[in-house]
Amino acid sequence: MGHLTSKSYFSLQKRLNDAVQGGPNTEIFHKILDLLFSEEEAKVVTILPLNMFKIEDVQKKIGKTKTECKKILNGLADKGILFDFKFEDTQAYFLAPTMAGFFEFTLMRTDNNRDHKIFSELLSNYLHKDKKYLKEVFISNPGIARVYPNEEVFLNNKSVVLDYERAEKIIKSASVITLGRCFCRHKMQHQGKLCKYPQETCMTLNQAAESAIRHNLAKKITKEKALEILKRCRDIGLVQIGDNVEEEVNWLCNCCSCCCEALNAYKKLGNKSHLSSNFVALNNRNVCLGCKICLEKCPVGAIKMRKISGKDCAFVNKNKCIGCGVCVHFCPSKSLSLERIKDIQIVPKDTFERIILTALNKGKLQNYLFENDEVITHRVLNRFLGFILSLEPSKRLIAQRQLRSRFLNMIAKTHLYSNYDKVLHKKGEKIDYNHSEIDLMKKK
Repeated sequence: MGHLTSKSYFSLQKRLNDAVQGGPNTEIFHKILDLLFSEEEAKVVTILPLNMFKIEDVQKKIGKTKTECKKILNGLADKGILFDFKFEDTQAYFLAPTMAGFFEFTLMRTDNNRDHKIFSELLSNYLHKDKKYLKEVFISNPGIARVYPNEEVFLNNKSVVLDYERAEKIIKSASVITLGRCFCRHKMQHQGKLCKYPQETCMTLNQAAESAIRHNLAKKITKEKALEILKRCRDIGLVQIGDNVEEEVNWLCNCCSCCCEALNAYKKLGNKSHLSSNFVALNNRNVCLGCKICLEKCPVGAIKMRKISGKDCAFVNKNKCIGCGVCVHFCPSKSLSLERIKDIQIVPKDTFERIILTALNKGKLQNYLFENDEVITHRVLNRFLGFILSLEPSKRLIAQRQLRSRFLNMIAKTHLYSNYDKVLHKKGEKIDYNHSEIDLMKKK
């Protein structure tokens, strides 16, 4: 543990707040940083890039040999503060955000190296006391997470469900899967609010899972085991919430309405959190039994009972429904169904697109494009772009979808993209950020 008065922790807070998930400056946050980081670790993380980087990119800044740098970076990865990615002869690192990132990994671990009770209380206060951090994390466009609808409810439904919307498909196509303790339920346990649902339900996938295995953050499981857990969680009414990307999904959780921070944020913030799937529940009043099971099962309170022609019927508030399919799964009369919404939300193609678009919409893009503050040109461009992005969204034409896709394709040709491309994409694969699937879905 360090010292709260140290400049290292103030610099660390500022650096973490530069990232898209942020870390607003409060006394509680400094206590969290003091608990999780040594002073030396704080100094190192403060100078790390927000983008994916290799050891050679930071060796001069850290002022150590390559071997010493690797030991430091791997030590940070052991704590879940960094992800490390390997592909052929390329090893790259990525600074984990606060959430979904090193906050979760702190409580997913089963060792006793951290005081989980103190951390749980601090984090709950940081999220809910003044709501600055809650809003910073969850009011994002695109969001950091999305609901994966229960594809089992589409068996007798004509709705088209895309592969990246199917949790089962995500699991079956993953290169590696790990299982870890649910961060949200574990946190609530330390506050004396343990719920009835199991804790071993959170999955990490693909390259993020490989990093978790290397650093003993989670245990490897088979795809068959993962599908078994998914089925069991659906049958007890848990909601599938995961990484808001189409390709190389990093995580998939099975969430309860009593503990899940994403669901609780949605109940407080509404659609501003962009958590919903591209579906909504509809009820056939002629078939509805008025049994109220759906009302009890809905994780966000989107269903109420209304008396229509003297009969109690379930009414779904489309503005609150997150399109998870839990109500449909439990409906005994099959009066409920999931239908695709008209105003389809774009799901970022990969982590690179999600970060860049979120940074663009939050006015933080300059923090990723021009990270070398020692270079006068970068410093000037950083401030100039910061000014442009501080304009009202209506004045940022680049936010229009057509221009946005061109912008992403342009950025993908720069140095900013090179490490993502080597590590996360198949060799020679060209990623198209135009999202033509949205136009196809609108025609159906």
